[in-house]
Amino acid sequence: MLIIPAIDLKNGKAVRLYQGEMNSAKIYGEPFEFAKEFESYGAKWLHVVDLDGAFDGVPKNIQQIKKIRESCNLKIQLGGGIRDEKTIKQYISIGIDRIILGSIASKDPSFAKEMADKYPIAIGIDAKNGNVSIDGWANTDNKSAIDLASEFKNSNIKAIICTDINKDGTGKGINLDFTKKIAEASQIPTIASGGFSSEYELEMILQSNCINGVIVGKAFYEGWINLKDIFVKYPT
Repeated sequence: MLIIPAIDLKNGKAVRLYQGEMNSAKIYGEPFEFAKEFESYGAKWLHVVDLDGAFDGVPKNIQQIKKIRESCNLKIQLGGGIRDEKTIKQYISIGIDRIILGSIASKDPSFAKEMADKYPIAIGIDAKNGNVSIDGWANTDNKSAIDLASEFKNSNIKAIICTDINKDGTGKGINLDFTKKIAEASQIPTIASGGFSSEYELEMILQSNCINGVIVGKAFYEGWINLKDIFVKYPT
């Protein structure tokens, strides 16, 4: 099981949101410093989201992303505002290990599958009340998250990162049932996101036998968990 610390970028700073609301952003500090800290704990992967890019549809925090890349040896998966092959190639060229396609994957699944034949691609499926949210969660599609996940079965997609927006940033726990359904529908390694709050949840994820990892964000930044100790107990 992968435990993947998260850095969300807004105006160049590491922030966390509550249920995806941009005006709820709380600033925690310099992103590259957190990247180095996570690496010192024993993390292997880092989850980075360009929030400004997700809302605007174009990359907005490239310099900070470069600084994060230069500051650590972690594998980095990156999402937010990546809507075309040019942007994918740009990020791959600076050393990003895996690209997360979200809105464009919902709007054009065939494009996402085509890109996965060329590059290491993950799909971000973010859902509110079961339906896919797009454009930095500003809009909700009428497409079922489960149906979207099933479209990527038998593709070269490396992973699916699924988020229950109603849980995100709340500390109320991962939506395990939703994550399991995504994993079963896609048959692709699936990473849970949104609401992680306790070590107990790691045991539940391990017992699920179908969830391959978890994104850890606000629980770390707010001190709800001791991430350093968790990596000792659950080395990735």
